[in-house]
Amino acid sequence: MNTDAPSLSLVEAKGRVLGIQTKLHRWATGDASRRFDDLFNLVTDPAFVLVAWERVRTNRGARTAGVDGATAYYIREIRGEDEFLAQLRADLRAGEFVALPVRERMIPKSGGKLRRLGIPTVRDRVVQAALKLVLEPIFEADFQPCSYGFRPRRRAQDAIAEIHQFHNHGYRWVLEADIEACFDSIDHTALMDRVRRRVGDKRVLALVKAFLKAGILTVDGAELGTLTGTPQGGILSPLLANIALSALDVRGRFRRHGLRHPRARRSAAGAGHARPRTARPTAVAGEDQRGPLR
Repeated sequence: MNTDAPSLSLVEAKGRVLGIQTKLHRWATGDASRRFDDLFNLVTDPAFVLVAWERVRTNRGARTAGVDGATAYYIREIRGEDEFLAQLRADLRAGEFVALPVRERMIPKSGGKLRRLGIPTVRDRVVQAALKLVLEPIFEADFQPCSYGFRPRRRAQDAIAEIHQFHNHGYRWVLEADIEACFDSIDHTALMDRVRRRVGDKRVLALVKAFLKAGILTVDGAELGTLTGTPQGGILSPLLANIALSALDVRGRFRRHGLRHPRARRSAAGAGHARPRTARPTAVAGEDQRGPLR
């Protein structure tokens, strides 16, 4: 693809990105075995980087800094957007980009427990957003209709509506189930194997792996390695989780009809076996004379 685009306005950049995303999705849908070998040029394309920056800048966490202390507000008001984006693209193209550890933030959960969030730097967020813009239309072609979590133009109400549809067709019960620490327990090898089925560009694969292995800077100032999982809080993490968890959808595809709650969390560690949590289950299932519904 030709990515030598001149300087674009945000409106023009969004139009260009949407047009290329449409092509990627059409090609992926038309050939389920197709591997995309030239995606890095899109990740560093000025239009994709500009749209990625806009999404990061307008996100609720724009004023939250990563380990480098920089916020999107600081970059826009003090450093300058143009200089920041130009340097980021140059570092990516020169192979000098390095993913930094995420900053740990513990969020209270019900029952007195804590959930770990990982906050990437703004620089890393922009690259992750650009990766997502490129990879999402490709992998969306492979995701099953039973998947509702973290997907474009899908929401909790859609899953609930489908539950009602299944009820009208004879299903009589719903079962909730939860998968413990899904984001934290995703196996990197299994995930990268699934990514490689569609992506042949080694530079893109290296970027994805770099974010998986970036590490965590804890609230106590200790730096931890990340042997498994993808940080809950990273822009790319929901898509990576869906790619990993799609193994479960594929395995169930030929056995039964399926429905996944939009907030259901499943583990694709190793071979993809889920480890359900008995204390507070959360996946949707039902059953009638035709068999179970997941």
